[in-house]
Amino acid sequence: MKTLFLLLLFCHVSSAVKHSLKYFITGSSGVTNISELVAAVVVDGSLAIYCDSNKKILEPKQGWMKKVFEDDPQHFEWATQECFQRGPNKFKVRIQNLKQRLNQSEGVHILQEMFGCEWDDETGEVNGFMQYGYDREDFISFDLKTLTWIAPKPQAVTTKLRWDNDKARIKYNENHLTMIFPGFLKKYLDYGNSSLQRKELPSVSLLQKTPSSPVSCHATGFYPNSATLIWRKDGEEIHEDMSVDLNLSSVTPEDWRRYDCVFQLSGVKNIVIRLDKAEIRTNEGKTGIICDSVLFCLNTNAATYHRTQQHHNSCLLKADQCRISGLTVCFSLQLLTTAPSSLRN
Repeated sequence: MKTLFLLLLFCHVSSAVKHSLKYFITGSSGVTNISELVAAVVVDGSLAIYCDSNKKILEPKQGWMKKVFEDDPQHFEWATQECFQRGPNKFKVRIQNLKQRLNQSEGVHILQEMFGCEWDDETGEVNGFMQYGYDREDFISFDLKTLTWIAPKPQAVTTKLRWDNDKARIKYNENHLTMIFPGFLKKYLDYGNSSLQRKELPSVSLLQKTPSSPVSCHATGFYPNSATLIWRKDGEEIHEDMSVDLNLSSVTPEDWRRYDCVFQLSGVKNIVIRLDKAEIRTNEGKTGIICDSVLFCLNTNAATYHRTQQHHNSCLLKADQCRISGLTVCFSLQLLTTAPSSLRN
């Protein structure tokens, strides 16, 4: 069975004043070695709360989050109910319903949900989101503008029609995405301001498994998540899909100096690493770079996971998800224009 653990990775943010609150929840059926429900609450890319229903763990992962629970017992009680009662019961029912609608057996099934909001503290604009994945594929997402559900695949249409007709549920979602969750986010920001506003510079390096493999730019240990990592050629950003392998064999040694990797963190000077053989760390003979953190997360329509076949075989990449603060980022931007089709996802 393929691993169920997906690393939360790199988050592209268009403005330093945008803040985010994201809930990642995974429910399972027929899996004996993981809990029935595991959840994480992430604020501006920092893991704030971890929940494990089977082990009865509801743990604030930040000092300021612990203070929120201490100062607001009702908030702690809400989180407790969601972790140990409402959440597990809701996911158990939904997985069972999906198995019936899709005529599935009793085997292993995974339901994942990501929801929350972004808030711009300059404009006051709030954007809410809610989406589900089932058995590690996109399943259904909520359109807050039209107050309807979007089914990307035919097997989700029945669920879409049912949920579109549940007006009470739609009203509940709208209220939470536009009012309740933004309120939670602002509360968390008030408590965690000193921690969430800090800046930690990364270690940036160039990695290559073998001389014929793509070169990857690797950043680790940075905060906040309002950062980007790009390849440039002659000072211009390369607008290539990051799932495309770019073969260095098509670039002459004289042209290597035209490429560089740029790490951009809001409020600090860019870190630029020029493509130079002397700067490349090789991983020849090893099975891949092991990413050191695990967290269930949702494969969304906005940016699907891409596996880098040549280099980070243990990493699943996602461009539009926030990383957990302080953990390794396996962000692989392949260099060059062509690759054998057998190596592409």
